[in-house]
Amino acid sequence: MKKKLYFIIVTVFLVTSCQEDLDIPNPNAPTTDAFWENANNAQFGVNAIYSTLHRGPIALWQWFYYTVRSDEAFSRSPDVAIPNNMDRFLISDYNFGRTNDVYGSNYIGIFRANQVLANVPGIEMDENLKARLLGEAKFFRGFFYFNLASLYGNVPLILEPAQTTSDIQLPFNSSRDEIWAQVAKDLSEAADALPIRYTGNDIGRVTKGAAYALLAKVYMQQRNWGAALVPLEWLVIGEGKDVYNLVPDYRHNFLATTENNIESVFEWQFATNQSEITDNDVQTPNQNYGTPLPQFIGPANVGFSDAEMHRWVVNEFNEQTVDGERDPRVGASFFFNFMDEDGPDSTMIYGESFTSRYGANDNRVWLRKFSNDALPGRTAEGFRSANNYRFIRYADVLLMYAEVLNELGRTPEAYPHVDRVRQRVGLLSLTQAKPGLSQEAFRQQIEHERVTELAGEGHRWNDLDRWGYFESQEKLNMLIQRDPAFNTFVLNRHRLLPLPQRDVDVNPNLIQNPNY
Repeated sequence: MKKKLYFIIVTVFLVTSCQEDLDIPNPNAPTTDAFWENANNAQFGVNAIYSTLHRGPIALWQWFYYTVRSDEAFSRSPDVAIPNNMDRFLISDYNFGRTNDVYGSNYIGIFRANQVLANVPGIEMDENLKARLLGEAKFFRGFFYFNLASLYGNVPLILEPAQTTSDIQLPFNSSRDEIWAQVAKDLSEAADALPIRYTGNDIGRVTKGAAYALLAKVYMQQRNWGAALVPLEWLVIGEGKDVYNLVPDYRHNFLATTENNIESVFEWQFATNQSEITDNDVQTPNQNYGTPLPQFIGPANVGFSDAEMHRWVVNEFNEQTVDGERDPRVGASFFFNFMDEDGPDSTMIYGESFTSRYGANDNRVWLRKFSNDALPGRTAEGFRSANNYRFIRYADVLLMYAEVLNELGRTPEAYPHVDRVRQRVGLLSLTQAKPGLSQEAFRQQIEHERVTELAGEGHRWNDLDRWGYFESQEKLNMLIQRDPAFNTFVLNRHRLLPLPQRDVDVNPNLIQNPNY
């Protein structure tokens, strides 16, 4: 699917907030009415929604807001706007381009989904295929609003497409709770319509399991543990248990050669377009359908090194396997001087030793998970990575299920699901290592397990939010000990990003987020 599915983008979808005020028809451009006529175009319309994942703001900068803004990572980019806005909470420009672009690109995805949901029901076509395509559109509308609720909170809820500029009405804010409710509705309806699995070129499309996993995340962010339990039960003890599993080799979750494996629940499909000259997905024939993320977060002299991991994250891997070896996840997850246990002379960074590149005592750490260093002959990164992003893995699902069971007071039942994650990498089961934990102690253990299993994969900000770290000075002080950037975090302000000021200025119905 990753080679064939996404790469037809239809001009009817390209309305954005930057559209000119004049509404003058172009006789050479396809109209909305003319486009939505048959099953092929319905398919193309859905493909265009998927392609939103290839836009630079989604594929690159959104990861920064989920990861670099958290306590896992930081930036010392020479472009000071990156650390100031994405790391240190020194946000002074509410029109900072990358913040606005993440916001705008999610709304582009929503616009594309709304076009499908408004127009595909009227097409005469196979009803089963129609239901599936509508399910895919609902999934992605839910996903894009999931990002907006996570990062910006109180955003406009737009569920119908404006066909012309004269149809556009200035939206009001919806509360974060209202956005979550719509996301849950979309994902529930998507789960009802989507298949459990695909074959052939359709492998990689969103599935029932992906909808249920994302739905569980939505409920967990609201601490609605009872509601989160239902989709997780489908995934872990229901039909999903025969669909998903953990791959034996942890590293296979991050290699371009082992994509769409049995552990993948929601995977973003990337491919390389050698003629691509932009991070946009709409410039024919130069659409971008790879990801520039490895280039921007790659180690110094390999990539731009615009993001680094804190050393405390590496130190979190403090348990040996039952065979007395180091946790294999640390070497699979990070570039650092002891990525190879024999030290910096033996640690190879894209074909050259760590010592040769940086010196033996350099303590910098970079994320390895999205890299292409395993490809033969690779000496650097680039802007067109074809390495897929496994946004939700089954290991994440198992840890989510354990967390929910614990929050519901069913701690003994939570142990086996953490055991599976630990035993995959050779660690002693939690049942043996720490039997009989209290609910609070198990809660702290889950925090540890999610770091060691999921570091850098884009979940940390929501984890911290869900665990209450942005709601009290006591919890905030814990973050400050791990990440000094949180010294400038202001309670009741920085939990959310500011809405783009340009939108607030032109729309009297839109209210800026609190304390900005």
